[in-house]
Amino acid sequence: MEKNSFVLVHLTSPREKFWGLLKDETPAGITVRGLSLDGFEEWLRQVARKATLSTHPATVFFPMYRIERIFEDETAGELASFADRFRQTVGEDARYHLTPLRDTDAE
Repeated sequence: MEKNSFVLVHLTSPREKFWGLLKDETPAGITVRGLSLDGFEEWLRQVARKATLSTHPATVFFPMYRIERIFEDETAGELASFADRFRQTVGEDARYHLTPLRDTDAE
């Protein structure tokens, strides 16, 4: 998988699923910018409605011992990827909403 591709990470201890952009991969683990799947639907609805966000993406490092599997987030037949669902619902690329603004970008 390449950097900045959308991924779905299955984790253990505790069991969790995380979706987002792969930022870095090393022998020690991976860094992903995204959010837990538990909060994805609410985040998607809030972004679509342009509401105040109660769920926010984060940049997280997961050590290899926690990673069970990593999937590239891909559409398969009738089953749309999370990134494609976001684009269909919001009308924009999810990367725009996952990437934090730097202080110089806000000026």
